[in-house]
Amino acid sequence: MKKSHKVIACLLILLIVALGAISCTRQPSMKFEETRDMMGTFVTITVYSDEKTAEEAISAAFARMEEIERVASIFDEQSEAFQLNRDGYLEAPSDDLWQLITMSLDYSQITDGHFDITILPLLDLWAGGLWKESEEVQQSKINETLGLTGWDKIGIEANQIYFKAEGIKIDFGGIAKGYAVDEALEVLEGMGIKHALVNAGGDMGTLGSKPNREPWSIALVNPDDTSQSLATFSFSDKSIATSGNYERYFDPEKKAHHIINPRTGFSAMECISVTIIAENCTQADALATGVFVMGPDDGIKLVESLDDVECLIVDADRIIHRSSGLAKYLSERQ
Repeated sequence: MKKSHKVIACLLILLIVALGAISCTRQPSMKFEETRDMMGTFVTITVYSDEKTAEEAISAAFARMEEIERVASIFDEQSEAFQLNRDGYLEAPSDDLWQLITMSLDYSQITDGHFDITILPLLDLWAGGLWKESEEVQQSKINETLGLTGWDKIGIEANQIYFKAEGIKIDFGGIAKGYAVDEALEVLEGMGIKHALVNAGGDMGTLGSKPNREPWSIALVNPDDTSQSLATFSFSDKSIATSGNYERYFDPEKKAHHIINPRTGFSAMECISVTIIAENCTQADALATGVFVMGPDDGIKLVESLDDVECLIVDADRIIHRSSGLAKYLSERQ
C-alpha cells in the first residue's frame, strides 16, 4: 500500500473512533423522574437528559430541597425556624432563612398584609379545637390572639432576625415549597439540565420546555370533582401554584379550613381556589395564598398591577375569574 493510502486509511480509522466516542458520550435525551416524601407533601422531579446526568442532578436537587426543609420546618427542633419561634430571635441566620424572611415581608407589603407568615398563633388556635366553640368564644379568643400576629412585628438588623413582641411565631407554609422549587431548578440548570419540572405538592416550576420545544402541560383539578379539570395550562420557563380550601380542614364539617385571613383570624371564605402563573415559584406560591385571602375582586386588581403574573380564581359561588393575560397560557379550546 502506498504511503498516502496508509495515511488516508489511518485518518479514516481515527475519524471512526472519534465519532464512536462522541456517540458514546452524547447519549440520547430521555425522561427520568423521581418522587420523594418531603416538606409535608410529595415532591416529584422530572428531567430530560442522559441517565448519568439525570441521576446526579436529581439527587443534588433533592439534597438542596432537604437543606431548605431543615431550615424552614417549624416542627424540627434543630431547624432555624423552630429556634426563632422558640427564642424570639436568631443570631447569624443562614442565607436561606434570611431569604425566606425578607421575601415574605416583601409579599406582605405587596398583598397589603393578606400574606403573613406570623399566622401560626391563629393556626394553632384553630388546630387546638377553636372550631368546637361558640361564635362568641371564637371571636373572643381570636381577638386575644390577633395581638400576636402582624408581619410588621418581624425585625431585621445587621445579622439578626427577631420578633418585636413576645408570642410571635412564623409559619413558612405559604412560601417555603415555592422557594425550594426555585432552588432545585437552579441546581438542575447548573448541572447541565435544560428541560425539567419540579412539582412540590402542586407548586410547580419549569426549566425550559420539554424536548423539541414542546411546552409543559399542567391541568387544574376541579375542586368539586377531582376526576375533572377546570383548565389546562401550557407554558415553558414559568411557574404555577394553587391555593385551595378543599384539601385541609380543622373540623369534620369542613367549615374551617387552613387558609386564615390574618386580619380577621377566621378562614378566608371568598374563594375556593386561586391559581397563579408567575416568573418563579416563590412568587406564585406566596401570591396564591395572598390573593386567596384578598378575594376575587381585590385579588384580580393586584395581579393586573404586577408584571408577568396571571391568575385564575374560583370564587365561593363557583364563578371563575381570569386575569386579562391568562389566555396565552390556556390550551386551545378553553
